[in-house]
Amino acid sequence: MEYKYIDTHGHLQFEDYDTDRELEIKKMKEAETLGIVVGVDIDSSKQAIKLAEENEHLFACVGIHPTHNGEHIDELEELVKHEKVVAIGECGLDFFRSPKEVEWEKQKKLFDRQIDLAIKYEKPLMIHARSANKEIAEILRERKKEAGDKLMANLHFFTGTMEEAKAFLDMGFTLSFSGVITFARDYDEVVRFAPSSHILTETDSPYATPIPFRGKRNNPRFVSEVVTALARIREEDEEEIREIVLNNAKRVFKLKI
Repeated sequence: MEYKYIDTHGHLQFEDYDTDRELEIKKMKEAETLGIVVGVDIDSSKQAIKLAEENEHLFACVGIHPTHNGEHIDELEELVKHEKVVAIGECGLDFFRSPKEVEWEKQKKLFDRQIDLAIKYEKPLMIHARSANKEIAEILRERKKEAGDKLMANLHFFTGTMEEAKAFLDMGFTLSFSGVITFARDYDEVVRFAPSSHILTETDSPYATPIPFRGKRNNPRFVSEVVTALARIREEDEEEIREIVLNNAKRVFKLKI
């Protein structure tokens, strides 16, 4: 089957979908939409793998969110080895929810362990960065000096500044844009600036529902609205943008489909 869209970051395993998960996955396929189901801890990562195993149009990303407890980090490596795991995360730093420096050090150690796995298995990081883009860029810049092309990353739900965008793009990383760009104009400059070869689309479902579905639960198939917004903001042909971001995702995540 040919697919036209990809949601590179969603959480179909979350309880928000407990009543209609199978139906939503079916609707995704009918909408010709691929999806990467992203874990935030060991349990949700295992659930992501299960959904990916059961559905050809779904893939898994496994990792531990910076605000979650990292005591089971040793279990992560076995999950990373799974054939349908295409990335590691979401991981990174979140200085917004955890404003205490002692918590930041814990987050950095947890992040560093996941960077090690990304380099070892040559799978891209799915980066969660909140109020910490500068710090994450510094960490990844140092690690990339050692690892080179073995270290790749996608900045999930990118809402950073132009300077921050340039820092990540200079390292060859991709920026992923969500439904926020359908209703907020704060990020238009970055959307226009980013090379088309380094942009991805996501929903972060069930959160950040795009226009025209505001007020409802977000769903992975709504990623088509993000593609429409990208084309509008960049003043480019929508069909060309759709094809570019799909091929970008296939390249970055080495999707076998």
